[in-house]
Amino acid sequence: MTARLPATSVSRSAVVKSRLDFPVIDTDVHTNDYTPALEDYVAHYGGTELVDEFRRANSERSRSESNGQDWYTQTPEQRHFHRTRRNPWWARVTDNTLDVATYHLPQLLYERQDEQGADYSILFPNNVLSPLAARSAEARQVLQRAINHYHADLYRKYSDRLTPVAGIPLHTPEEGIAELEFAVKELGLKVINIAGGVRRPIKAIQQQFSPEEFKKIEKYASWVDFYGIDSEYDYDPFWAKAVELGVPITTHYGSQGWVGRNSTSNYMFNHIGHFADASEAFAKALFFGGVTHRFPQLRFGLLEGGADWGARVFIHLVDRWEKRGPEGLRHYDPAALDGHGLADLFRRYGGDLVKGRSLEPQQLIADTLGKRYTREASQPAPEQQNDFALAGIESVEDIKARWVDNFYFGSEADDRTVAHAFNSRANPLGVKINAIYSSDVGHWDVPDLTEALAESRDLVDEGVISEADFKALVFENPYRLYTEANPDFFKGTAVEAKLARNAFRN
Repeated sequence: MTARLPATSVSRSAVVKSRLDFPVIDTDVHTNDYTPALEDYVAHYGGTELVDEFRRANSERSRSESNGQDWYTQTPEQRHFHRTRRNPWWARVTDNTLDVATYHLPQLLYERQDEQGADYSILFPNNVLSPLAARSAEARQVLQRAINHYHADLYRKYSDRLTPVAGIPLHTPEEGIAELEFAVKELGLKVINIAGGVRRPIKAIQQQFSPEEFKKIEKYASWVDFYGIDSEYDYDPFWAKAVELGVPITTHYGSQGWVGRNSTSNYMFNHIGHFADASEAFAKALFFGGVTHRFPQLRFGLLEGGADWGARVFIHLVDRWEKRGPEGLRHYDPAALDGHGLADLFRRYGGDLVKGRSLEPQQLIADTLGKRYTREASQPAPEQQNDFALAGIESVEDIKARWVDNFYFGSEADDRTVAHAFNSRANPLGVKINAIYSSDVGHWDVPDLTEALAESRDLVDEGVISEADFKALVFENPYRLYTEANPDFFKGTAVEAKLARNAFRN
């Protein structure tokens, strides 16, 4: 007996799925862990002390605290005084008991895949990156390994339709490589999840304080390392290892708490757009740092931020290349300015304005454009002028290859802004951005898991996207994300079986 919808009921998503001649791949399903079972794995790896650290790290992730007080224990005046950010609350569905159980029980989730409307789902357990809040590098690494091991064992028997991601810590490329090799070679996991950046101290401030004193101000005196441009480390060995092992890289990186997302009273103010902003910073760091140029085989899934921002940044990259690339910069070179011609025009048309003032060309340039444009001012060296150099950009087609081909943008089922990703009339070169179906099942965005696929299909019925766009969203783009990194990704899965059946029928 299975715990599904009543036998007389069929979910809207199941109906949609039954009418498709291609598989549906859900790239973002969130599960919860049954804590006692997970803590058994943690204890096996590090004993009761590691369990205590796991509990502390997990609690710290979900609490916004200032001056030792949680947001809910502070008065409004204290929150304002300490600038205590309003964090999420009630982030899990509770009024649908069947769904609550589904997110915790692998067998039940497996049995309900058709109701969900998916042939195959990529799972992101909510604890997968909790070790990043550990107090020491050693605890972080051991905790991460224990949690990855637990998830690998928990879902192994359901691998034809479900696969969990491996959490990978990236404070240094070495620790990332070590966990990546263990997760893939020892545990058999085939997708990884990373934080889109690592907070690091600003050294010029850090060195002015003792370690204990600096802890009090560390979160205000830090910067985010996005592993690409301006990084503290050379992450190329890690990217090379991901390519070698054929692993797609995913992230749900957020920006709550960043400037402009730090309200002390309103969670929605902090939340709307924060995944897109953070993933944009991560992706641009990889692009401008030349990562996607040096490793064109890398495939990144940027989740929960929608896909419209991927189109917007692509458009802006092309616009900026045309204006600020090597050819465009000639329009702004101070050496191109005719100082004598400028002075002549001021004499002819600005006599009253400049009466009694110097019209010596260099002085006039300083008085109009500023001293930075005068002959004596220091200027960037030729190698400092091209912001697109590390990315290897010589044409608009190169931007497409380094941005559109490497990045896939997770769109939740009811996200109407996905239309921008498929707007080939607005996107340069007439391309469509790689939007991927990312239901976010398991979080508050989806109060009923059986509605997810149907809500994406509603976008077709409402004329937001086309039939072809829908197929690209729920199948073609997700399929390419995983198989371009690893051609055997779907071997032995329901996706492979369905494609084979359809090929036989055709």
